[in-house]
Amino acid sequence: MTFELQEGPTAPGAVVTAEPAWFASYPPGIPRTIDADSHSSLPSMLIDACARHAGRPAFECLGTHMSYAEWERVSRAFAAFLVEEVKCRPGDRIALMLPNLLAYPVAFLGALRAGLIVVNVNPLYTPRELKEQLADAGATVIVIMENFAHKLEAVLAETQIRHVVVGRLGDFMPALKRGLFNFANAYIRRAVPAWRFASFTTLHDACRHHSKGYVDAHVTPTAPALLQYTGGTTGVAKGAILTNRNLIANALQCRAWIAPNLPEEQGRVLTPLPLYHIFSLTANLLAFAVMGGLSVFVPDPRDLKGLIKTMRKARVTTMTGVNTLFNALINAPEFATLDFSAFGFAIGGGAAVQSAVAQRWREITGTPLVEGYGLTEASPVVCINPIRNPKLGTVGLPISSTEVTIRDDEGNDLPIGEAGEICVRGPQVMQGYWHRHEETKLVLTDDGWLRTGDIGALDAQGFLKILDRKKDMVNVSGFKVFPNEVEDVIAQHPGVLEAAVIGVPDQHTGQGVKLFVVKRDPDLTTTELTQFARERLAAYKVPRVIEFIDSLPKSNIGKIIRKNLQ
Repeated sequence: MTFELQEGPTAPGAVVTAEPAWFASYPPGIPRTIDADSHSSLPSMLIDACARHAGRPAFECLGTHMSYAEWERVSRAFAAFLVEEVKCRPGDRIALMLPNLLAYPVAFLGALRAGLIVVNVNPLYTPRELKEQLADAGATVIVIMENFAHKLEAVLAETQIRHVVVGRLGDFMPALKRGLFNFANAYIRRAVPAWRFASFTTLHDACRHHSKGYVDAHVTPTAPALLQYTGGTTGVAKGAILTNRNLIANALQCRAWIAPNLPEEQGRVLTPLPLYHIFSLTANLLAFAVMGGLSVFVPDPRDLKGLIKTMRKARVTTMTGVNTLFNALINAPEFATLDFSAFGFAIGGGAAVQSAVAQRWREITGTPLVEGYGLTEASPVVCINPIRNPKLGTVGLPISSTEVTIRDDEGNDLPIGEAGEICVRGPQVMQGYWHRHEETKLVLTDDGWLRTGDIGALDAQGFLKILDRKKDMVNVSGFKVFPNEVEDVIAQHPGVLEAAVIGVPDQHTGQGVKLFVVKRDPDLTTTELTQFARERLAAYKVPRVIEFIDSLPKSNIGKIIRKNLQ
């Protein structure tokens, strides 16, 4: 069912469109709409934030703080370097291959100020993957952490890159500390494989560029700001074109839902997910910058002890993460010893948050683990639960200025409670896929609806429940089985640490359910798990095959990769 908000008086005889059900469920103080045109561009929104919060710390990383005023100053110097020294022009693509270090927000805002289009690159990419993304985006400049420079060296001649900027671990630290960190990274940890470029500039030097006449580029709201690569709704990696207006809108939408629970300039958000991932970029960097909050960067979230140590020292008020990270934390004994008196809530996205994880999180921290929903093509946030009173088992309500409808395979709207493809419309929905017109037409309708490829249902209060990806659904004798549901049930068994479900061929039912389990209890048996499932699931949903494994394949942000289990 499609809902549209109607404002103003209704003319006699006019057809009245029903008000969206979710509005009645909005917590007090949450606006129905945001003004996506309140800023002329994304860099102007961030520069305005820097001016309003100039004396406040914007970022913290490895014990070093960067204020909003410093962020504005060094990003301007970097922008001037790109324009005056590298001769970049508006619309050029610049790749950022950086982990969560102070270098990221500096390079990001500097590139935007110069009118460039940012291309986020995963530092874990192989040289082949790096080459393919740089070629598809047509990037001509790259900012890369020296730890990964050897990958670029291997393929540089096969790309359009004409200038390389190299970041180092100690960038933007005080001089003595900078030298110690850079030395330790290269010679003690030996984390920097040998690399060589005919010419390059260090980010440290680029941000010391002096210019008296530099002026930021004029950027229009509809101009692309970011090419965010994703497997998307059709499976092939491609660049989602996110405009300045898209990202402004989603940052303001996130702020609208978070701000009532965090006073201006008081939020301290833990940022363990990489900023080159759209969830972390929008929710942690952009939204918290507008609120004048402090983002505490975690360069390596796989170092669980280091992450917990950072939480203890920084006394963060909130954090974002994915289910696997939250699950790892609640199973780490040191986590329960933290002081959560300043902590307000955590937000989970990127993958389904399992109810057992959310319940255990509340038991340990005394705070909610709030699930939301989004996808790269929507900048990414589409839905979020009420912060103080989330509805478990759902991903919450469509956020301000966002419409959600559920449709069948023919594109017809389905009634409340029926499952179908989730379709989204709002100012955060992408412009399309970079140089992929045909694939864009597959997911964007002429009237602005994004076909997500996710299966879900809306309840009578407007809360959205995600059932699964279309492509992951298992068909057992014509009955639909959603892996998320089975995984959620199995994860409630005390002997299970992690679980994943896929469909496998079955000569009798077409497909059968196969379960992969990482044990918490080494004595757990398949018989015990099967009985547990039978008591909680319809017979056709009960796994026919159970396999115990040491670990599950995960993406760089911790999402379980089911296709690697096939």
